[in-house]
Amino acid sequence: MLKTAFNVSSRTKLSTMNNSTDDVTLYAMFVSDILAVYKDKQDIAEPIFKMAEPYDLSNPLNLVPIELYNNICEWIENNLGPANLKVIGSRIGEKIYDMLLEMKIIHENSTPEEVIRALVHATQIMIQDPLKRGWEILEVKKNSIRLRRTQTFNGILQLGLLRTLVQKTGCLLVNVEYIKRVSEGDEFDEYLISWKN
Repeated sequence: MLKTAFNVSSRTKLSTMNNSTDDVTLYAMFVSDILAVYKDKQDIAEPIFKMAEPYDLSNPLNLVPIELYNNICEWIENNLGPANLKVIGSRIGEKIYDMLLEMKIIHENSTPEEVIRALVHATQIMIQDPLKRGWEILEVKKNSIRLRRTQTFNGILQLGLLRTLVQKTGCLLVNVEYIKRVSEGDEFDEYLISWKN
């Protein structure tokens, strides 16, 4: 059922990464989630709190520019290290999984494929982008899924997010790795998620 409901194959595929953030927004809760990780460590992460000051984060569904989110992630990556972003990605993955359960888009026995298809769909709701960028599913096999990131959100954070989403389905030895990287000259970041049942 989810496979049909969230089939993205009919969408126009992008041929090159478009890094524009014009008119792209996302829910304030994702910025708040990152800030929450550092609420007791504001001395080491003061710049990200300053970046967020002009925005109203009091309502989790308020819209903020994705550029704010991206700038915060970039600061963390450059100043606190990529491992911090993977941890944040894992926390956001847990929150997204719980939201998908609550909305009855997935259920407790959903497969990794169903959860990832639900993520593709949910990204279109959680990020408001005139170009409808987010994720593209490139290939699904018995114990792996290949994904392409077409949105500007931080690629390293997604390593933790994707791993957690698949772990929540009960799979073991979940691994997420880059198979293509924009930083290495590829047109898109592409990921291979693999697991054991």
